[in-house]
Amino acid sequence: MQMKEIALSNFSLFPITTLHRFAKISLKPPSYAPPCKCVAGDNTAAKTVAEVPAFSVTTRSMSEVDYLGESTKGDFNINFDQLDTFGGDSRPIEEIANVEAQEAEHLLRHLGIQAPFSAIHSPRGIFCTRTLNLRSISAIGYDMDYTLIHYNVMAWEGRAYDYCMENLRSVGFPVDGLSFDPNLVIRGLVIDKEKGNLVKPDRFGYVKRAMHGTSMLSTRAVSYTLFNGLYSSMQGSEIYGRELVDLRKENRWEFLNTFFSVSEAVAYMQLVDRLDEGAVAAEVGPLDYKGLYKAVGKALFRAHVEGQLKSEIMSKPELFVEPDPELPLALLDQKEAGKKLVLITNSDYHYTNKMMTHSFNRFLPNDMDWRDLFDMVIVSARKPEFFQMSHPMYEVVTGEGLMRPCFKGRTGGLYSGGSAQMVESSLGVQGDEILYVGDHIYTDVSQSKVHLRWRTALICRELEEEYTALIHSRAQRSFLIELINQKEVVGDLFNQLRLALQRRTKDRPAQTLAATKLDDQELTESLQKLLIVMQRLDEKIAPMLDSDGELFNKRWGFLSRAGLWDKSHLMRQIEKYADIYTSRVSNFLHYTPFMYFRSQEQNLAHDSYSFYCAHDDGQ
Repeated sequence: MQMKEIALSNFSLFPITTLHRFAKISLKPPSYAPPCKCVAGDNTAAKTVAEVPAFSVTTRSMSEVDYLGESTKGDFNINFDQLDTFGGDSRPIEEIANVEAQEAEHLLRHLGIQAPFSAIHSPRGIFCTRTLNLRSISAIGYDMDYTLIHYNVMAWEGRAYDYCMENLRSVGFPVDGLSFDPNLVIRGLVIDKEKGNLVKPDRFGYVKRAMHGTSMLSTRAVSYTLFNGLYSSMQGSEIYGRELVDLRKENRWEFLNTFFSVSEAVAYMQLVDRLDEGAVAAEVGPLDYKGLYKAVGKALFRAHVEGQLKSEIMSKPELFVEPDPELPLALLDQKEAGKKLVLITNSDYHYTNKMMTHSFNRFLPNDMDWRDLFDMVIVSARKPEFFQMSHPMYEVVTGEGLMRPCFKGRTGGLYSGGSAQMVESSLGVQGDEILYVGDHIYTDVSQSKVHLRWRTALICRELEEEYTALIHSRAQRSFLIELINQKEVVGDLFNQLRLALQRRTKDRPAQTLAATKLDDQELTESLQKLLIVMQRLDEKIAPMLDSDGELFNKRWGFLSRAGLWDKSHLMRQIEKYADIYTSRVSNFLHYTPFMYFRSQEQNLAHDSYSFYCAHDDGQ
């Protein structure tokens, strides 16, 4: 590859001594590590030092578990006999490491390569929730739609919406005047099919923002439910806050897992308005919100099954697909590093071949075809059932898509259906030796982990936009936090004085001498003043909280947050099921196939208190 040759040629700019400093460190095998497993035959002793391999790679049978609980399979091992010829360095390892780390950072910058730690602080970083040694991964499976291929959401989902609306029109629904608005929803929201609502829950399932039809509800209104078909703040109404969003109740809640959910959600929320207005004709049938959702889902399903939508996309893929020239190169690096690559998609063969050819072939070197990247390709996989049970498997044997039954996969094969167990058997790998990468939190990530214990990666393209929005929101968020902290301090004093007043009415002494010396008028006036300050702070804080995240989405705020500090329900799902997550597959190109992803420290509620206590104690 030309790009690699350019990068390697830059090493000549550095003195040989600089590049060899790593080799001059006298190291001994760590006490916790197994003996070096060098790839040498029985006649190793007869060979010269130059003929003995400098490194070997740990095989599965020789692998152990490191101090973070990760497999050492795929790790490099040093031939220490050869290393001794470079001399020694008796300095403490922490001193050596400090110097070498600084020089490594300098060299990376000179080569134009972003260091992994720097890449984390980037909209295209790969973020780790559970430590993952990529060297120990033998096979990497990929979803296709919105994973290996990213579509223009406005174009793809817009056309899906159009076909859906035409199907609804044909059965009598009033859809005139409606148009696709992708900003109406974001991924991670939940449809309440009983109430015609779209809600954003926090990590615990409590509703933080809500929309009925296309109208956002105020924070106060979110706490109340329907009264005679319209929202009411009347006392005694059922409070939303008493209900938790429970995704296991599929008859009530529908989670927007992926971009493919956008067109359906937009159509449904718009028709909720029409239903509330009484515009749905009686001929359509008596409908409640749940029945309406079923009708919209059926219309969109027809759009996909009848084939017109995908035929239109296949005829002009350039109008729908956003190309990523770095993506094929990232997969090529993984393949050349010894990873077995597998494509597992629910799309059919003809659509898969057309989209992959368009998106990959022009960016691959030496006239490679996209099929050359993959050890196995599985179309019409029927996920999530693909991970849950076995289905008949067929081999695609002709370019026209003709198939024949088969019972075992082979390297280089193209198949339809089958199961994840078949993939493991055919490739000779299983469980945590496999990393599966997809965009659907349930179909791709959750089910492959729950049923097979595969390692998982979630693709979430919106991270890039959210990261930028968070950066531009820093000043306003800092000011908002400052106001909240000021109210907390004022509120602490108010509460203490209120308690003093309460005790005084019961003829009990105040908790402090200063509060005891205040007469009744001074105590009352102090409380009044502090209460006014807090009320005015609330008037400032409330609209700022409502607008927090509007740089990402004016209605729903940030994707990963629910409120100023808490995580969204989507973020909780990502942390639970995805070992790593990132905005696009090509981000792997900046990390190499040998990256050791280490999860970051998780802050707990009491961490800040223990930190301040340590400083107060002079520790």
